[in-house]
Amino acid sequence: MDAQIGAGLLAIILIFGSLFVAVIGGLALGAWAIWRKTAPRQGHLAQADEAKMIQELYQGLLRMEERVETLETLLLDQERKGEGKQ
Repeated sequence: MDAQIGAGLLAIILIFGSLFVAVIGGLALGAWAIWRKTAPRQGHLAQADEAKMIQELYQGLLRMEERVETLETLLLDQERKGEGKQ
């Protein structure tokens, strides 16, 4: 009879143990989902992306300013050459 009591006790432990593991696992998944949604890394990544985009925009504007200055110089040189010929 000791073997039957041991088997019954083992069955009860396995059933309640499985329920315990399922509940703890569900709570862990829920906590992970909440943490994932509110993780501050997402904000930092977005800020880093915005900063990178602003830097690229700034660099592009600097290059465009140089090009405009070059075009102005070319146009002024052409006007000066045109005035010299007349």
